[in-house]
Amino acid sequence: MRSVGVEEELLLVDAESGEPKALSQAVLAMASREGDPGDGDGDGPGDAFEAELHRQQLEFATSPQEDMTALADEIVGWRAAAAQHAETVGGAVAALATSPLPVNPTIGTGPRYQWLEEQFGLTTQEQLTCGCHVHVMVESDEEGVAVLNRIRPWLSVLLALSANSPFWQGKDTDYHSYRSRVWGRWPSAGPVELFADAAAYHEQTRAMVATGALLDKGMVYFDARLSDTYPTVEVRIADVCLEPSMTVLLAMLVRGLVETAARQWRADEAPVPHSVALLRLASWRAARSGLADRLVHPLLMEPAPARSVAEALFDHVRPALEDCGDAATARELLDRLLRDGNGARVQRAAFERDGSLRDVVEACVQRTARGV
Repeated sequence: MRSVGVEEELLLVDAESGEPKALSQAVLAMASREGDPGDGDGDGPGDAFEAELHRQQLEFATSPQEDMTALADEIVGWRAAAAQHAETVGGAVAALATSPLPVNPTIGTGPRYQWLEEQFGLTTQEQLTCGCHVHVMVESDEEGVAVLNRIRPWLSVLLALSANSPFWQGKDTDYHSYRSRVWGRWPSAGPVELFADAAAYHEQTRAMVATGALLDKGMVYFDARLSDTYPTVEVRIADVCLEPSMTVLLAMLVRGLVETAARQWRADEAPVPHSVALLRLASWRAARSGLADRLVHPLLMEPAPARSVAEALFDHVRPALEDCGDAATARELLDRLLRDGNGARVQRAAFERDGSLRDVVEACVQRTARGV
């Protein structure tokens, strides 16, 4: 059984106005005072909470888990702890991938963040976005690169399922995941080509850092990459999910993809050789349409209804889900998602109902800490 860990970035907002608020240092201090793990550097295995690029956001990381019920409990627990600490300092947390309300973000004070601001200017300033990263254990870098090669076509489907950022600076963007469009401004972000082996992958990342455009390997922002810290494949394409249940579904599907890809590699099944250009188009369509329209089918690279594409993903990973004991729960959660819609749909429905972006934020604050 492969272990899974999740990193979630949460938006910190004012409890009254719903506007993003620079509370990360106060929340981290409160967490430390209350005895929650987390000193703000994220370097230790017990460091759940961590500061992010902007002071209007906060990240937490679960421990590696094989059992999805335990993972769900951690996600709910850390979201609740973050909400409690934020409330103490006049704030709230919302699992929103972008702020519906206008915001002038405040960049953190660390040397890394200052370097990013100096090098990338407005791109850094506008990166107040919240994603979800799923880590799945692999046995070696060779297996990890083989997995990366074989999951490439399916990553855009994960983006469509998780899409949770329709609003930007007070406006409806007409996208379901505008976060992914903003994140794509980093020069190292997005899909990548096939790698011959682990050595080729590491040579690519070394050469990227050697250009001077990136500070270090931590800035290799591929949609999926080998973790430089843990023995994992890290899938980074998703928006932060509005409800914890959807994060659990995402974790199940990612573990299923990793296990399926590893089995294909061991069986000598070649990866699908889609070009980076086609993968970029598939990701754009997923960001634009979410689950509301057609997507690009991962294998055919042709338009197909979103539901059929989601079903194709489920069928692709079904044997791995069954072997992990996740199939029934994943099926139930996917059916609910396809019926009720992703976070983008929930946000738009709240705005259509109330006509207020402030009310959208409030509704999302309530859903963020909902149980699984």
